[in-house]
Amino acid sequence: MLYETYQAHSDVFGPVRWMAGAVQGVIDQPWPLIGSHPLMRSAAAACELVSRAGMWHNRPDFGISHTKLDGETVAVTEVPVVHHPFCTLLHFRKEIPVEQPPVLIVAPLSGHFSTLLRGTVETMLLDHDVFITDWINARNVPLLYGRFDLDDFIDVVISFIRELGPEMHILGVCQPSVPVLAAAALLAAAHDPVQPRSMTLMGGPIDTRRSPTAVNKLATSRPLSWFDRNVIATVPPRYPGGFRRVYPGFVQLAGFMTMNLDRHVTAHVDLFKHLVRGDGESAAATRTFYDEYMSVMDLPADFYLQTIERVFQKHLLPQGKFLSRGLQVEPSAITRTGVMAVEGENDDICSPGQTSAVLDLCTGLAAAKKAHHLQPRVGHYGVFNGRRWRTDIYPRVRDFIRANS
Repeated sequence: MLYETYQAHSDVFGPVRWMAGAVQGVIDQPWPLIGSHPLMRSAAAACELVSRAGMWHNRPDFGISHTKLDGETVAVTEVPVVHHPFCTLLHFRKEIPVEQPPVLIVAPLSGHFSTLLRGTVETMLLDHDVFITDWINARNVPLLYGRFDLDDFIDVVISFIRELGPEMHILGVCQPSVPVLAAAALLAAAHDPVQPRSMTLMGGPIDTRRSPTAVNKLATSRPLSWFDRNVIATVPPRYPGGFRRVYPGFVQLAGFMTMNLDRHVTAHVDLFKHLVRGDGESAAATRTFYDEYMSVMDLPADFYLQTIERVFQKHLLPQGKFLSRGLQVEPSAITRTGVMAVEGENDDICSPGQTSAVLDLCTGLAAAKKAHHLQPRVGHYGVFNGRRWRTDIYPRVRDFIRANS
């Protein structure tokens, strides 16, 4: 009944949001004499906050139409390369041919769309031929396509690596760090000629026993059966993926917002103040962030539950017990792929030490092919987005990729 209850609330509140938006459109006009009155501005601001209350379940646009190349503006087009029922390999193709290292960004399958990495893509485009895993909202995937679990995720990563060829580099952001490492280890153990030149893992849960966060502690505080009973729901039949079992995106978003409720409340109070004062630039920045943050997607239940069990509860990878399709995942088999770990000092989702654990696991890799960067004064999202990502973290990632090209 979890999804049905949420859907009923959304259906009831939907007309209220629409009406608030309509009223805002009427009030927020340059009416003579009263258009700039504080009461009119306050009423328009209140209507906007009501109209924006809630969540969205459609993927936003990346909106990346150009980049810079040697100081010149170059058009960029989004081109789907490979279609999988649960994921599309998306290429940000430049309008002119250019010799740049191909990089696959593996976005998290964790409740938000891959557009959350828009800033990551924009920055990487400056020096790389960029591809990204564009995950599909599970509630839109018909049951006829079957289940999707952690092993399927690893299979998708391996297939995309093979699609891009032996010159490619891979970057795993947050949760995909584990399946990305598993994919690289399996290819190395099989002596596959198509192995990534480098692998950069950013804020990922390689070993969550190190400095556990509130997220890690929650995952280990209850048995797996509790998560199955309490946070897994069935998609309503009105959607293409009707009757599919999922971990709803709205559940995860509610959990994340609860962790930092004061911050989100303050942000919306500030948005109201910006609107009343007519500070359009500050209001636009807040709108842009929450337009993305409130866009949520559902995860396949099998993938979510396996990740909880194998990564956060049993810690199989750092203990050398992680299997995929019956094959042992051995990071020690990696000898050709350079490995870099990037962490944020203030990361409250994946704390420092959890990602850099990969360097200890890759015992077969020469020290010269390993790198670690701990970025001061950034939280989880600052690792791959924002000013410090652009000015401090990205140059190190770029140089590491170049050194392993």
